[in-house]
Amino acid sequence: MPFDAYDGVKLGFKLVADIFFREIKVSGTHNIPKDDPCIFIVAPHANQFVDPGMVIISNPRRFSPLMAQSSFKRKVIGEAARALNAIPVIRPQDLATKGSGKLLSCRDNKILCGVDTEFKQRVGPRDLIVLSKTLQFEVVKVLSDTELELKSDLSSEAIEMISNGAAYKIIPHIDQSVLYEKVHERLDKGESLVIFPEGGSHDRSEMLPLKAGFAIMALSAMAQNRNLNVKIVPVGLNYFHPHRFRSRAVVSYGVPITIEPELVEKYAKGGLEKREAISSLLDYGYDGLKSVTINAPSYDVLMIIATARRLYKPASEHKLRIDQVVELNRRFLLGYKYFEKDERLVDLAQRIKAYNNTLKYFGLRDHQVARTQTTMYSAAPILLSRILKLVFLAIFGFPSVLINSPLIILTLFISQKKQEEALAGSTVKIAARDVLATWKILVAMVGIPTLYGFYSFLLFLYLWQHEYNYAFSLSLLVWAVLPFIQYICGLVLENSIDIYRSLRPLFLSLSNPDGAAELRIMRENLSDIITKFVDENGSTAIKDFDISKFDKMELKEQIKTRSILPQVNVSAFSIQKWFDDRQLFNLGGSSSDDSESE
Repeated sequence: MPFDAYDGVKLGFKLVADIFFREIKVSGTHNIPKDDPCIFIVAPHANQFVDPGMVIISNPRRFSPLMAQSSFKRKVIGEAARALNAIPVIRPQDLATKGSGKLLSCRDNKILCGVDTEFKQRVGPRDLIVLSKTLQFEVVKVLSDTELELKSDLSSEAIEMISNGAAYKIIPHIDQSVLYEKVHERLDKGESLVIFPEGGSHDRSEMLPLKAGFAIMALSAMAQNRNLNVKIVPVGLNYFHPHRFRSRAVVSYGVPITIEPELVEKYAKGGLEKREAISSLLDYGYDGLKSVTINAPSYDVLMIIATARRLYKPASEHKLRIDQVVELNRRFLLGYKYFEKDERLVDLAQRIKAYNNTLKYFGLRDHQVARTQTTMYSAAPILLSRILKLVFLAIFGFPSVLINSPLIILTLFISQKKQEEALAGSTVKIAARDVLATWKILVAMVGIPTLYGFYSFLLFLYLWQHEYNYAFSLSLLVWAVLPFIQYICGLVLENSIDIYRSLRPLFLSLSNPDGAAELRIMRENLSDIITKFVDENGSTAIKDFDISKFDKMELKEQIKTRSILPQVNVSAFSIQKWFDDRQLFNLGGSSSDDSESE
């Protein structure tokens, strides 16, 4: 197949992802059907426009993503959507309009009254009347220009809000029949779709309730064409720090969900049986996504799970790959939910919290505790050598910070501004961190060539005024080469940060050896307790529990064997390895192995 626009977008996403993320692992691609039409359901939607890119670069099959029609209007995103042959989805909230007049309550709580509201001209059945982010009511019938019949009673909060007259918005009901026609057409051709069933992106620690769209699409397509065999493939996006530069990510493909003919028959009958079929497929989809994602009820629980997993001693001591880290976290979470009210686990959770608080007191991370065991005589020369290495790298890295400071400031300003806007307009976001990575990348994509072009223009003016030969050619060359130089400088800074983080346990070894020893004892005791509890009770919560599971696992899919494009014989891992700071500078003594993911 010749290189086309789809491959161009895939290559672009791959290059951006390899720069933004320090490591990306892909697992379970052997689960993806080779021929059957598929609907890939992806969750959690934690990184706005970055998430579709992660699926594109990891998925061996081509697909059409479903994207909000409003996204097609964005310059960069819109071009990418058209190149991917995306299907536009009209979201009712994008068409919200401000209502005229003011709302008032009536004696009947299912009747909404207003003054100067023009309901007959502006509102229709099934439209939503929105009072706030959490208060919205569906219209059953328009009685007059000043009265609406609602599907449900007004809540006490809504009545209080409109008692003295309240402003409102109108969200129109959208007929999605055109969307379903396009979906059926693609599936009939054996093509695949990607959908984020949670709806919008969010930054919660667990999945949002799934919307029924993917279930209706699959069932309606199979009811219309009985020869179709649509598969639902769950895809889990597991980020360790989704909004941070140079973090890590795992993309996991789950076992395909086969849609039983009985469900299709029930859907085709309509009515209650149709709703039951949709509900059943929704449940299957949710269970499938739970098998490839980590769903903690809160970030506090997630911290407890992560710490317990780090302290757990497997049957064979070895460093886990990040995809194994995700799987082990998921299993620990299943065990946590099973024993949540068990007094032993409650006590263990309190011990873990105390340990985490002690780490904060010393300013350490868990993986640094073992390094405090260095003796005073051996710690001093290591500390000195790393400080010298840090100074050396900082000398080379500081100019990069200075050169890129306008872009860094602009990126932080715009991403934080978009974060505030997203938080103000959402009912599900906690801090709206899900938009940060997207806007950092978008600003950088526009800002880098612009900033470096400005520097090259200044160089051209200088050379031209001093009558240097080839002033334009040299300036153009600098503009083309500067991004690569700055990328290398960025890796130097990344390595410098790793070295800086490795200094604290050395300082603790020298300044407070007794405190460091007590911390190591505390960690070892807690590790023994966790390991004993898991080994004794794991089989109760998890059917396939095996203390040697991760020692027996074979790496079936590795990102280093996956080419960016099938016809280009260069692996993404090779490109990343060429620019790896350890390969460039041979800094084996740094702490680059220290992963915030663990």
